[in-house]
Amino acid sequence: MTAQDSYDVAVIGAGIVGAATARLLGGTSLSVALLEARDDVGDGTSKANTAILHTGFDATPGTLEARLVARGYTLLGDYAAATGIPVERTGALLVAWTGEQQRALPALRAKAERNGYTHCELVDAGQVYQKVPALGAGALGGLTVPGESITCTWTTNLALAVDAVNRGVTLLRGHRVTGAEVGPAVTRLHTTGGAVTARWVINAAGLHADTVDRLFGYERFRVTPRRGELYVFDKLARPLVPCIVLPVPSKAGKGVLVSPTVYGNVMLGPTAEELPDRTATGTSAQGLAFLLERGRELMPRLLEEEVTATYAGLRAAIDRDDYLIDVAAGHRYVLVGGIRSTGLTAGMAIAEHVARLLRDALDLTPRGGLPDPPRMPDLGEAAGRPFRDPAAIGADPEYGHIVCFCERVTRGEIRDAYRSPIPPADLDGLRRRTRAMNGRCQGFYCGAQVGELMRTHGGAR
Repeated sequence: MTAQDSYDVAVIGAGIVGAATARLLGGTSLSVALLEARDDVGDGTSKANTAILHTGFDATPGTLEARLVARGYTLLGDYAAATGIPVERTGALLVAWTGEQQRALPALRAKAERNGYTHCELVDAGQVYQKVPALGAGALGGLTVPGESITCTWTTNLALAVDAVNRGVTLLRGHRVTGAEVGPAVTRLHTTGGAVTARWVINAAGLHADTVDRLFGYERFRVTPRRGELYVFDKLARPLVPCIVLPVPSKAGKGVLVSPTVYGNVMLGPTAEELPDRTATGTSAQGLAFLLERGRELMPRLLEEEVTATYAGLRAAIDRDDYLIDVAAGHRYVLVGGIRSTGLTAGMAIAEHVARLLRDALDLTPRGGLPDPPRMPDLGEAAGRPFRDPAAIGADPEYGHIVCFCERVTRGEIRDAYRSPIPPADLDGLRRRTRAMNGRCQGFYCGAQVGELMRTHGGAR
């Protein structure tokens, strides 16, 4: 066993929760490994969601999720400002279309207040249309949530992972955990990239958290993948949607929303379909048809706009309505399961919570001399992107050479992605870091040049 194979803590899963946890622990004297089954960080459930920074107004009061989402909202908001993660404070509007939904709005405001969020306001139909004129006919009233915001889940995940690596965490990509031998002092994890030994193991494996949990001898929950399909409309549709438009939730779920994105697009979705297949990230004719039907009711003018893309993500739903975070001291093992899409907002707070649970078992005293948080490329459309910055172009002409004209991505940004501490492993990873080939033509015009730059900067991939 070499020193590189043995750590104080091994965190399984380099999504937002795993990366946030590794980052926090990496700020101590502990040696930490971050294991990722895939070839890149944030390539699982964390990459495909509605990218909303939640206030937690609608969480179930008294739950762990409610507390950590509220705390995470503040933590991620501050971290985004420090690192350049794009955030737009658009606010949200819940719209009631039926009398039953309208009668539910006061209770939703009271629920928000029980969660500590006191800024919601009831509005009438006239105020609803004043805020969002393009809504379909028939809205009866609404509830404002001014703190709801949009952000970039890709940059959030990458910033946390880069920060972890800069703090000394060892990132091990392509290390799917296949077995666990719990010894008296250490646990030996068998992975597809070789064995890794650690004193403590933290399971943040998302869709596969129950599978890893069984490797430690537990049968306490099961992940049921919940597919959410979405439409992405062209940037020309953005003026139609000045804020996040939410349905009034029902027993069937939170329903379909219309939301702007930080990239300048508009999003319609998601569906909520439980599936047995943990790899079923493709869209379906039935799901997309359902979204179009709902879109015609919510905002018929939106369906007149061009569709840029469709995609689907899988949420790690479990058979309970709260997070499942538990410490098994005898096995020196922590389970972090059932996080779902709110993990984007709550991730840094979940890391804090895990650290509190481990404070009697590990020395978590922060060490001095930590590097500053990384400054990430701001992928938001509202930001001063390099192609708009004469000073940046003057200092480095590569920022003046646009490669992807739909998204205005430059050669300099692609070069920078490959020079970063965690370079992309494939085209999808490059897209998440730069927006290249994510625009209207989906790479039809720029694909060859982007591919050549990938070979030049990243080698054969």
